[in-house]
Amino acid sequence: MKLLLILSKAALIARAIAMPYDEYILAPRSRTLHPVVMHNTNGSVSNPESLTSSTGSSIFDGNAATSYDFGINIAGVVSLSIASVSDLSQYIGVTFSESSYWVSNASYDATADADKDETLWFHVAAPRRYTAPPEKERGGFRYMTLVHNSTGTVEVTSAEVHYTAMPHWEDDAIANYTGYFHYDDELLDRVWYAGAYTNQLCTIDPTHGDALVHIRKINSSVSDATNVTWYYNTTITNGTSSLVDGAKPDRLVWAGDMAIAVPGIVVSTNDVISIENSLNSLFDIQGTGGLLPYAGRPFPSVVSFTYHLYTLIGVADHYLYTGYIAYLQSFCVDSSGLMNATSSADWLCFSMGGHNIEENAILYYINTHGIELAVALNDTSSTSNWTIIAERIRASANELLWNEEAGMYIDNETIALMPQDGNSWAVVANLTVNSTQVQRISAALASRWTPYGAPALEAADAISPFISGLELQTHFLAENTTAALGFMRLQWGFMLDDPRMTNSTFIEGYSTTGELHYAPYLNNARNSHAHGWATRPNSSLTFYVAGIQLLSAGNKTWRVTGTPSLGELKIAEASFSTNVGFFSAKTQISNDGTWTMEFGAPQGTSGEVKLPAVGCVGQVLLEEQNGNDEDVLVVVLAADAGPVTLGGLPVGKWAARYECRSE
Repeated sequence: MKLLLILSKAALIARAIAMPYDEYILAPRSRTLHPVVMHNTNGSVSNPESLTSSTGSSIFDGNAATSYDFGINIAGVVSLSIASVSDLSQYIGVTFSESSYWVSNASYDATADADKDETLWFHVAAPRRYTAPPEKERGGFRYMTLVHNSTGTVEVTSAEVHYTAMPHWEDDAIANYTGYFHYDDELLDRVWYAGAYTNQLCTIDPTHGDALVHIRKINSSVSDATNVTWYYNTTITNGTSSLVDGAKPDRLVWAGDMAIAVPGIVVSTNDVISIENSLNSLFDIQGTGGLLPYAGRPFPSVVSFTYHLYTLIGVADHYLYTGYIAYLQSFCVDSSGLMNATSSADWLCFSMGGHNIEENAILYYINTHGIELAVALNDTSSTSNWTIIAERIRASANELLWNEEAGMYIDNETIALMPQDGNSWAVVANLTVNSTQVQRISAALASRWTPYGAPALEAADAISPFISGLELQTHFLAENTTAALGFMRLQWGFMLDDPRMTNSTFIEGYSTTGELHYAPYLNNARNSHAHGWATRPNSSLTFYVAGIQLLSAGNKTWRVTGTPSLGELKIAEASFSTNVGFFSAKTQISNDGTWTMEFGAPQGTSGEVKLPAVGCVGQVLLEEQNGNDEDVLVVVLAADAGPVTLGGLPVGKWAARYECRSE
């Protein structure tokens, strides 16, 4: 048997032009949308199904309503075409809902922690087309209900939505992804594409940010309102697009959400400009002492130690994925960004305070990445201090907060609770001191799963897709592939397929019992069903399962890991594009145990590939050919070789394949 490596530049180029697996892409192919099916109807409504096309005719007579289903979560501005009215006093109201749970002809889901949002009313006094004002675009909904609650009749011939997400992309290009993913597990394929679509839906026109109409004024504990005012008319960033936390609420820039969403965007749409606009908006309102905001404007000023650091993580991630040194130079990243703080403001957990493991793990993480950024900027005057700080954090955290018996970190010296966030961050930040700790944390976290996912004990009756994304990364870093894949099927499978969900985007959070209650909110209807912080599987599947990993800023160096994270499955394939070009990898395992791998990287880069243990009889031959038949590199490996890493692979656009086969 021998191992053969064959290179083909044409294979990579063809794949970049014709993106495979686009049948899984959920983004609409047009900005003009009509309902897919009728959800339900009541009262006297003739031919309600006809409004699923652009040329229908449905007459609403007296108190009547019909709900429609767009099939996926969408966002946009509603227009109604009216053919006739019985008199000048006729109105048609519109209500919206992301979840089927809140479909109603009286009100609908909420954008604030108050009661349900008010109905959008159209005074249809004459036959013509009526369009909602721009501030009344709805940020996220799958269901739309038309309501007629008076005497008389109205004939509606069209109920149309102008899709507003991804405002800076051409109208017919919303589904033109720059990356793809495929696994021989359709559920995980659908999870990847739902994550990509969630981030698209959370990319908005920055002039239509959340107005925060009722923040700190009313909530569901003090308000008995049945219809609460809402509108989107606040400019939250510069530019023509912004990445926000949620499509419906809050429609604001939050750095914590970006920490999860940004890598997922890079491997799916590479929408760097929206990331930059949002990051810039946080630095625009940086405090005079260097403190970065908890959230972007118009959110009230709140001190948050962790979210200050999350913004710096966003800068580091941007540099890693783009290598734009000029953008990095526009910020001042120094010791003022590495302060200690006592604020309790975080991702809505309750246990902040003291020498918190989550805070310190993030601080350790940003110290190590801060050193890398300082080197890139040729400003290393403070890096020796940062190294000392990082070493002290690591030593102290392991001395004071590690519980050897449990195999996890406690939250702080005064709280014995062992949090999901802090333990996951400790692994992601490499705060641990050995691989045994990492493996024990992975096993302990997996042992706590409910039938609906991983509980965030630090948040009380909450499953947080945000923190669960960090746990997912923890399982991969522990090389616990079985747990990682099982976790995605369990939690993200539930979020994707439960009938109360949108079946197209991922929710902000929910109860450990599976109920649509997110503990920090008093009002269940406020829960966002399209939240970018729930999209960690996108980057995890591409980086760990397909195995394409970027090692240095600007994607100049990379690694393809091959088969270690395939688990029990037989194939993984992915590709994505950055500013330097296309990266791709495909690994396939045959039933007889032989392996086939193809991978490619752009011109001007170099990298390494980790080949699996071969287990072949006789010698193994590795043969490489870079763009022409005359240049062939042959490497002979021992027959019983374990995993082998080959570095310094040739630059250029190329694809490679090796296969183990009989002589």
